[in-house]
Amino acid sequence: MSVGHVIRVHQDLNALDAAAWDALLAAQAQPTPFMRLDYLRALHDSGSAVPETGWTPRFVTIERDGCLVGAAPAYLKTHSWGEYVFDFAWADAYRRHRLRYYPKLLVAVPFTPAAGSRLLASDADTRRLLAAALRAVAEQQQLSSIHLLFHDAADAAAVNADGWLHRAGVQFHWQQPEGATWPDFAAFLASLQRDKRKKIAQERRKVADAGVAFTVHHGNDIDRPLWDFFFDCYQRTYAAHHARPYLSRDFFTQAAARLAAHWVMFVARRGGQPLAASLVAVDLANGNAWGRYWGSTEALPCLHFEACYYQPLAWCIAQGVRRFEGGAQGEHKLARGLLPSATTSSHWLAHPEFSRAVDDFLADERADLAGHVNELHERSPFKRQI
Repeated sequence: MSVGHVIRVHQDLNALDAAAWDALLAAQAQPTPFMRLDYLRALHDSGSAVPETGWTPRFVTIERDGCLVGAAPAYLKTHSWGEYVFDFAWADAYRRHRLRYYPKLLVAVPFTPAAGSRLLASDADTRRLLAAALRAVAEQQQLSSIHLLFHDAADAAAVNADGWLHRAGVQFHWQQPEGATWPDFAAFLASLQRDKRKKIAQERRKVADAGVAFTVHHGNDIDRPLWDFFFDCYQRTYAAHHARPYLSRDFFTQAAARLAAHWVMFVARRGGQPLAASLVAVDLANGNAWGRYWGSTEALPCLHFEACYYQPLAWCIAQGVRRFEGGAQGEHKLARGLLPSATTSSHWLAHPEFSRAVDDFLADERADLAGHVNELHERSPFKRQI
């Protein structure tokens, strides 16, 4: 495909060089812990993202002179669950026209709607070569499509040059003020409009009045009993929605062992006994945090807001974290200081007519989303600047 480059497709993640992969990741514009090879291996080795659950690895790498210069986590997918960029309608349209949509090729971190670099490359030319290699995999295996999810601007430039379709999304993120920081949670609250401050104070009071207090555990301070309790809470969240959890208990065992420094757990206790927990992923070196999972052994008013937003935000402020991503969806986050933030995915469809139809749909979707985001910004919870 390119003189001097060796392109490989890998089905065995344990055959990849973790040090080389992670070094390449660290050189990207937007690295996250979720793209570290140990994280991706934990998903696979724990049975969470494997062929039996619809995730068949087809990781693509590029080497030059024996050195890793390009890499992407790619999967053959037999469904669209666990992606958080929804294409079920596209799959249904293919089915109605008696065309095969699955398997498709997905470039993403399984079950993780956190934006970051996906096409790891030493330079822009290599990134474009990596995008071309992904397309070659799809064409050789006669796949319907490729989907690159929650990627960064450098990835977008590489696939835009090849005519991929662009899809916009929105999440809700909290950020420190530009060029400044809030010294504590009280200062953050003081920046909000009066009605928002009052509502947050009321919600926090309900939790405190119920006799609930929190302990915070970081890294190796999260012991096995805490992980066991958290997993029970995590399962209960899915059970409440009549669903099965994506992640196994072994995933959390492996993620804790391999990436201990990237986890913070907030445990709600009453009378010293745990009753709820939330898990946050952190990258303190880059000042980022991500709300991930939560659950409770009993329903208490406003406990979710305290465990998933107020406690993590107070911790982030104390630790100097500049950005907290609240996860997928959820306009209720706006009133709690998390503002709309754009996300991006890109898509290549092999069928020309479907590609044109989806392109038209995405143009309309982007226009509708832009109007909605403008409306959300008008509802900002922060005080107006005069």
